Amino acid sequence: MATPSPHAPTPNSLPRIVVASLIGTTIEWYDFFLYGSAAALVFNKLFFPGSDPLVGTLLSFLTYAVGFAARPLGALVFGHFGDRLGRKRLLVTSLLMMGGATCAIGALPTHATAGSLAPVLLTTLRLVQGFALGGEWGGAVLLVAEHGDPPRRGFWASWPQTGAPAGQLLATGVLSALTTLLPDEEFTAWGWRIPFLLSGVLVMLGLWIRLSVDESPVFKAARERARTRQQDGSARERMPVVAVLRDQWRDVLVAMGARMAENISYYVITAFVLVYATEHTHQPKQTALNAVLIGSAVHFATIPAWGALSDRVGRRPVYLLGAVGIGAWAYPFFALAGTGTSWALVVAVTVGLVFHGAMYAPQAAFFSEMFTTRVRYSGASIGAQFSSVAAGAPAPLIATALLAEYGNGTPVALYVMAVAALTVVAVGCARETRHRDLSDGQDEHEEHDENTPTPQHDQTDQHDQTGRNGRGASSPSPERR
Repeated sequence: MATPSPHAPTPNSLPRIVVASLIGTTIEWYDFFLYGSAAALVFNKLFFPGSDPLVGTLLSFLTYAVGFAARPLGALVFGHFGDRLGRKRLLVTSLLMMGGATCAIGALPTHATAGSLAPVLLTTLRLVQGFALGGEWGGAVLLVAEHGDPPRRGFWASWPQTGAPAGQLLATGVLSALTTLLPDEEFTAWGWRIPFLLSGVLVMLGLWIRLSVDESPVFKAARERARTRQQDGSARERMPVVAVLRDQWRDVLVAMGARMAENISYYVITAFVLVYATEHTHQPKQTALNAVLIGSAVHFATIPAWGALSDRVGRRPVYLLGAVGIGAWAYPFFALAGTGTSWALVVAVTVGLVFHGAMYAPQAAFFSEMFTTRVRYSGASIGAQFSSVAAGAPAPLIATALLAEYGNGTPVALYVMAVAALTVVAVGCARETRHRDLSDGQDEHEEHDENTPTPQHDQTDQHDQTGRNGRGASSPSPERR
């Protein structure tokens, strides 16, 4: 067993850390999802006028996808500095960047006022949003995962994950209220700006809470060990991103594969469904928004339950249940959504999000436990965000194009089934991590100075011991295979 860190928090501090991470992730996801909902509902008219409605939606979703393209760059930059400077500083930076970009979107001129400059500015601000979110997720979940209570790590680390449905709930709720209170003409003219400008108030709240928490004790201990090794000349440090891609590239690939079904299914269920319901089955915007609203509320409530279950039975079984479930639900989802009835749409979205939660809840602990402390921010962020380029970014675009080509949801269902199979394979190749000790006193893959003797048998013994203790994410020991 590892010796408790001298920086370990008091028993009452973990809930405070969880609240700080949850508030921040909720605000950032609110900003990110607000754009997705607005892209489906009004941006096609405001920034891409003159197009066929479905073509305008495709162009609108293209700017939506740009945000995903920036997330890997955010993961690299924030991961590097998060592993060097700490989790807390980078979380404050990401929150300010996201909030500033979202407020600016609320003040943008439309195509009618600024012409072609309007979509250019919109795309630029979306890039800033994506860059900030690329660095947000890894830091938020690590701040909780590294603060202690290993037997319940899955439960506690799942709470920042509820920031996604909470942000979706908040964004959809605000839009739903505005579309109810305002006529379509007024909502399109100025009402859509209110939720974006509201982000400024939320950011101030999140910033105040995040500045009140302490840095991760596991990170502090790791940095002290690194300084000691550098001072006595026994080791030199590589850049975290270089180290993780050299030493733990298999874990990065596993994380990317695990994200595919989770990421794609979420945006199909929450973003594309707005297009499917309003353009294909001709249901009112309010009906579609209400379905996502109800589903997000259930999603929020079930994520901690799935996280707690992963503490009892393991990360892999819960994750696999979600991947298999979402693949099996893909066809019934579109069958129900295609009926044109509100209750069927609510059932389709809610059940889909429950299966999604079984993947999303254990993901925070699962990815955190895959990587060693000195590269954990980089590893978790790269694994999570690089997959977004191939997964969440094109998902609404692909789904909308398939709908336009075939006129029904069956091809989209097959698309979700295929990526669910990919995720099952990736998670099936992973190793169970729930007993891994994040606060071990010796990180694997430490960089030794070229002039320092490193006998081969010593390295082998170290790796074998790490594998037996279940502490390493890339140990070559038999237990890991």
